[in-house]
Amino acid sequence: MPGGEPVWHGKLEGQDLDNLFGFIEAYVVCPRTISRPFLPYRDEKNQTLLFPTGNFVGVYYSEELKYARDIGYQIIPLSGYLFEKKNSSPFESFVSNIFERRQEAKRAGNDAMSYVYKILMNSLYGRFGINPKCTITEICDSDRYNYLIKKSDLILGDKLSEYYYILSYLSNTEHVDDSDWNPPKISAVQLSAAITACARIYMYKYISRPDCYYTDTDSVVLGSPLPEEEISSTVLGKFKLENNIKKGIFLAPKSYSLLTQEDEGIIKHKGHAKSLVDKEWFESQYVDISRTKLTSVESNFNIDWERLNISKKETLVNLGIRIGNKREPVYDNNLWVDTVPLDVTNFGGQENRIRAYEVMRLQELNEKNIEHLAKKDREIAYLKSKLDSLNNEPYQDKANLGKSQSHSAQKADDPKKHTYKHKPKGKKKPG
Repeated sequence: MPGGEPVWHGKLEGQDLDNLFGFIEAYVVCPRTISRPFLPYRDEKNQTLLFPTGNFVGVYYSEELKYARDIGYQIIPLSGYLFEKKNSSPFESFVSNIFERRQEAKRAGNDAMSYVYKILMNSLYGRFGINPKCTITEICDSDRYNYLIKKSDLILGDKLSEYYYILSYLSNTEHVDDSDWNPPKISAVQLSAAITACARIYMYKYISRPDCYYTDTDSVVLGSPLPEEEISSTVLGKFKLENNIKKGIFLAPKSYSLLTQEDEGIIKHKGHAKSLVDKEWFESQYVDISRTKLTSVESNFNIDWERLNISKKETLVNLGIRIGNKREPVYDNNLWVDTVPLDVTNFGGQENRIRAYEVMRLQELNEKNIEHLAKKDREIAYLKSKLDSLNNEPYQDKANLGKSQSHSAQKADDPKKHTYKHKPKGKKKPG
């Protein structure tokens, strides 16, 4: 976990990513060969979080950038806040203790306390990442009212009586003065961001499996079972087997229909019309994913802040699935069979900086290639000279050998010369 005071670095191009630790604005290139991209990207136009291929700029935790690089991304650090300290998790004992208490509550059949402990664990992570921008509703006098409508991002305002007004506005926005900036005192967004990034790293090996049909935060639906050592309902950090699924239709995030091996139906659908969907709706929607239906939805708890009124309200909604906003659908004979990542090109206003670095990097690469080729030329020239030398040596030896043999033959043919292996014995004198 990042700890200590962060230090701003405005020029990180060319820095070794392995030596950086913190939150980095980086230029990212995700190859189109990655069918399930790892790094997220926020589409500001549609206010949607994507996992695209392509070229884009974003702010990421350094450890997820290193992981992305290792699976095939190209990463160019641009700038960011770096931390000198790498702390172990400060919440390990707290989370372990609360988790054990929740297990005890489950064993005792105390569902209420089990839920409380669950909320405590989840809220710890969420609280540190709380958005400083929030909605505030005040009942105030005319002086306060006149001040706020000039200084704040107004949502609504109305006069309640001769002396009092009601006002709703956004606080801690990018438009407020430094003197009015008042974020939550116990937030630490760097911890929540680091936890989220580490969770993505942990989950990616499961999400990237070819038999992964669906994923949502900390869960996956897989076509084949996980190893036994990765499954436990009582060990923190391991997966819990929720269901064995016979059939599933996954239309969109938080919109799916399951049929378990025990023939139990499970339906999840996010939105106002979630009470109106059933198994048949999922079947027909899968056949025609673009199908929509205008439906009346009743809300039993509609709040009118302007009039301080709670009422029942009926509204018309289009019941359907929005497609193509996160991934591109793939069809086979007009039947929806798969999706592929959207491709994004967005330099985030850093075009000149990125291109200047790319030119410099290509020049350095070109110089290295030239030096490499020159080195290879020198090696080739050296090897060629050695080869020529070796090719000449046999002819010299053969010529010398021929001369030696000729000289020996001449000696052998000379009648005045004899060659002996042993010294000849002298003739005996006659007795």
